[in-house]
Amino acid sequence: MQAHPVVRKQRFVAAALPVAWLLAVVPIAGCGGADKALPTVVSVQAVTARRADVPIVVQGEALLVALHQAILAPKISAPIAHLYVQRGDKVHKGELLAVLENKDLAGAALSSDGQYQQAKAQYQTITKATVPQEVLKAQADLGQAKAEIDLQQQIYASRKKLFAEGALPGRDVDQAQVALVQAKVAYETAQRHLTALEKINRTAELESAAGQLHQAQGQYDQSAATLAYSEIRSPLNGYVTQRPLYEGEMANAGAPLLTVMDTSVLVAKAHLPQAQVQGMPVGADAQVTVPGIPTPVPGTVMLVSPALDPGSTTVEVWVKINNKDNQLKAGTPVQVAITARTISNALVVPTASVIEDEGGGKHVMVVGADNIAHPHEIKVGAVSGEDTQILSGIQPGDQVITVGAYGLDDGTHVRIVQPESPDKPTAGSAD
Repeated sequence: MQAHPVVRKQRFVAAALPVAWLLAVVPIAGCGGADKALPTVVSVQAVTARRADVPIVVQGEALLVALHQAILAPKISAPIAHLYVQRGDKVHKGELLAVLENKDLAGAALSSDGQYQQAKAQYQTITKATVPQEVLKAQADLGQAKAEIDLQQQIYASRKKLFAEGALPGRDVDQAQVALVQAKVAYETAQRHLTALEKINRTAELESAAGQLHQAQGQYDQSAATLAYSEIRSPLNGYVTQRPLYEGEMANAGAPLLTVMDTSVLVAKAHLPQAQVQGMPVGADAQVTVPGIPTPVPGTVMLVSPALDPGSTTVEVWVKINNKDNQLKAGTPVQVAITARTISNALVVPTASVIEDEGGGKHVMVVGADNIAHPHEIKVGAVSGEDTQILSGIQPGDQVITVGAYGLDDGTHVRIVQPESPDKPTAGSAD
């Protein structure tokens, strides 16, 4: 079937029109709503990824305790005679805090002192005494033996002379010689006896006297120490924090009687995971948040335990805090934040810009130069306060969306706006 001539003419005219004209005509033909919709633009807030030093802050719960304290327990059991302090009293080192009944101990110490003085006098008498009788007798025997030698020597010389003149037989000379030899032997025996007496008897007597003196001194020192145990004195400057007993009650040996605490320096004891403590130096800065105190209290790490706690497998860390004004109380639970180390020149973005995926990964929305947002998978490092370290996925200078990124599709057109000032009036507010 042939087309109508008019229809054929219209087809020919359309085919002969230039392509550019047809393109210009299409929007006009579609002005009734058939044209493509303009892209949606989403307002977001963004910041630039930057380089910065990232402090690694370790946080945990802790308990305030005194660095120096003493739980005073008596070494003897006795009734309490006097208590000179109350709970909360400030005391000084060496101050007398309590006295136990000690009349029997004072008597024993006095008796021991008398025995000691007696032993001391006896020792002095022995050391300054004259030579004992046995030594005197030995000295006399030695003198007599010496005189006998001299006598026999004269007799022997006289008989020897007479024998030479023929006036005396040789038998008498021999007898005189034997008598002289016997006198010499007797002299040597007496001399050895005197030497032995002077050495042995004198030494034994002095050692015996010295032993008795030392024994008496030991008994006296023991009695004096036992008497001193009845007086309870403060070993440090501080405050009395515990006083469970009253005057007249029985104080048992080893049982707490008083507790003295130096609160000028406190320690926040925290148990932290081993991985977080690795590389933490002694002297690291710390902040301690105390209930009821608006600003954190500064402190320093004074101890990082070299061994794990066997029960919790954590590491005990002590944070030292100055408390000269006694604003802090021992026993308070606190929060500690310790700057374990610092990562220099790290690439960081606000933590609020990091989005966690369902599969466990993380990404950020980066705005390109064309104001189109695209997701970038990232690998994060340390998190410090409001900043997160980025190990890979973006570069310094990238615009990262901080507000409005959640649920944003890839390729979305965005407009970066500045955050509203809190002082700016909202729409519809009264002048």
